[in-house]
Amino acid sequence: MDLARQEPDAVGARRRGAGWRLYDPRLAWLLVAPAALLLLCFLILPIVVMAAYTFFTFVTAGVEEATLTLANWHEFVTDSYYHGFLLKTLRVGAVTALICGLVGYFPAYFIWATTFRHKWLLLLLLIVPFWISFTIRTFSWIHILGEQGLINVWLVRLGLIEQPVRMLYTEGAVIMGLVHFLLPYMILNVYVSLEGIDRTLIAAARSMGCTNAQAFREVTLPLSLPGLAAGLMLCFVLAAGSYVTPQLLGSGRDALFGNLIYDTIMGQLNWPMGATLSIVLFVVLGSVAAVYTRYMGMSQIVKGLGG
Repeated sequence: MDLARQEPDAVGARRRGAGWRLYDPRLAWLLVAPAALLLLCFLILPIVVMAAYTFFTFVTAGVEEATLTLANWHEFVTDSYYHGFLLKTLRVGAVTALICGLVGYFPAYFIWATTFRHKWLLLLLLIVPFWISFTIRTFSWIHILGEQGLINVWLVRLGLIEQPVRMLYTEGAVIMGLVHFLLPYMILNVYVSLEGIDRTLIAAARSMGCTNAQAFREVTLPLSLPGLAAGLMLCFVLAAGSYVTPQLLGSGRDALFGNLIYDTIMGQLNWPMGATLSIVLFVVLGSVAAVYTRYMGMSQIVKGLGG
């Protein structure tokens, strides 16, 4: 009887110890506290301060008053100048994401389907561009697309054109630079999604009479759509929030909303209006991410980024 009573007590003690290690709310809060503090100080508080700044009154360049007003929001809502920048930014982001999706799916599929023994080498080549500064990679397009750039020089030498073609400082150059920057993110997201597919499903489809094309259309493509959707969302958000690429490869007509925010704050020294535009872009891109999270979840993006 004593042994029978002691054994449940020992089991209960072990369970209580395990509960403290794994399920105790105090321990959970203790582990989360450092990350939560960092998010509060460097993410939430700056956004709150910026949101409050949108209601300040702009006096003159570099001078504003803490007099609450809706003038900044009224100016944004009623002025089509800002609407044009926002719509163009969304359009450029969407076009960039679609190009990345169309171009990036095939390299991801090749890396996944290849029988090459050293597949890790292909993935290494994919992430090599991340080892080079993003600004330097963007500057390289000036030497490729410029009037004295590589493409124009060779076209003139081959006699295909007489005068250099204007390719730099256009919206096309901006989109090309953004695709160059974002394509690895798309490939990684699609590849991770493909790696999660059970290959026996494809073998089963073939055993039931499907051709390779039919197996791809009916099995591989539908199962890889979460990765493709994650890549599209990530590329769209990063492209729409870009500043460096439009600044270096585009003209004033090709500026995006990020460039407008920079010019409003640093050029006009209008902090309240700049804060208003920043919150608008934050809400728009945050809404896109929220819609994606609602229907797809964020786990695929975390996997695609190496999480």
